[in-house]
Amino acid sequence: MLVDSHCHLDFPDFDADRDVLVERARAAGVERMVTISTRVKKFPQVLAIAEQYDCVYCSVGTHPHNASEETDVTADELVQLSSHPKVVAIGEAGLDYHYDKSPRDLQMQGFVTHIEAARRTGLPLVIHARSADEDVAATLKAETGKGAFPFILHCFSSGAELARVGVELGGYVSFSGILTFRNSEDIRSIAADVPHDRLLVETDAPYLAPVPMRGKRNEPAYVAHTASVLAGTIGTSVEEVAEKTTQNFFRLFSKMPRPAGMAA
Repeated sequence: MLVDSHCHLDFPDFDADRDVLVERARAAGVERMVTISTRVKKFPQVLAIAEQYDCVYCSVGTHPHNASEETDVTADELVQLSSHPKVVAIGEAGLDYHYDKSPRDLQMQGFVTHIEAARRTGLPLVIHARSADEDVAATLKAETGKGAFPFILHCFSSGAELARVGVELGGYVSFSGILTFRNSEDIRSIAADVPHDRLLVETDAPYLAPVPMRGKRNEPAYVAHTASVLAGTIGTSVEEVAEKTTQNFFRLFSKMPRPAGMAA
């Protein structure tokens, strides 16, 4: 069994064949998928997809790219929306200084608001971090000092220090198809150092299709390719990686029900 801890099934890339790709994921052993919110104002569409498929769950939140559009989103609103049984995470939120599509102060405002919601609900915060390692690490340290909250550093492509800080503070580190790219030796080195009980895998579909699918539209079934490379990276079997990352997933996404017959 595998899980895709981060995909975007509401994106128009999947409008023509969403039913088929969900079934393709199930056939590949992917028993759970979390489709991630990028705008609270579009949350109803995300939730509708989660409600349509028994194997799909979702988050609620505002991507840092969209922070300037949703400055009025409050922790109270996120907490209220997250009460739905299909909502198992907060976010994605965080800091992106690579594209800077929203002013950095508004990105930080949104990040802290989402942290508060994660702290209050106990749901994991899905963190987007790009070219902002120092500020993300400093924020995590400062906010954890106010009270712990669960979190995941998603689609990890940052430096070793952010991974270290994240793990030290109780977070999880999730690897996408980037792990499989030929020039990703640094990311594989970081993955090899992450404790096995903090590792997760994801697709970030429709983006970042792993080798050998690179260049194509990504989809949840392809998480198996990333799991295979992760197995080689940490020196274990694909079966062991599937078991470890799946157990880690359900430990972090604690609100999500486990499939029938799966041991806790």
